[in-house]
Amino acid sequence: MDVTPIIPADRQVIDTYGPGMFRVSNRLYQEPVIVQPDVTHPWDVSGFAGLTLESFSLITQADPKVEVLLLGCGAKMQLLPSALRKALREAGVVVDVMDSPAACRTYNVLLAEGRRVAAALLPV
Repeated sequence: MDVTPIIPADRQVIDTYGPGMFRVSNRLYQEPVIVQPDVTHPWDVSGFAGLTLESFSLITQADPKVEVLLLGCGAKMQLLPSALRKALREAGVVVDVMDSPAACRTYNVLLAEGRRVAAALLPV
């Protein structure tokens, strides 16, 4: 599914997503990823259940700060444990949890608006 709005060429755009993969700015990733406006990183996590505050170190240490983190849980939305949500908030990160397809679409929309957004995505 193509989810690409008009965005400046120097930004990291989520072009497509599918089973086990993401294409970000014409590069294929077959693993979880963290996408920020200026860079995409493979995300070394085993799945939603194993997420910890340390899993989000690229986000908590980002400079400039991320305004909103979209957490794509994979094929369906899951609830983030309240202790982890609180720890992220205390680290200055506002997190919005949703399924990965919705996170991809929302990331591109917020990026097109010029927002300082990041997406931490688990494959569907």
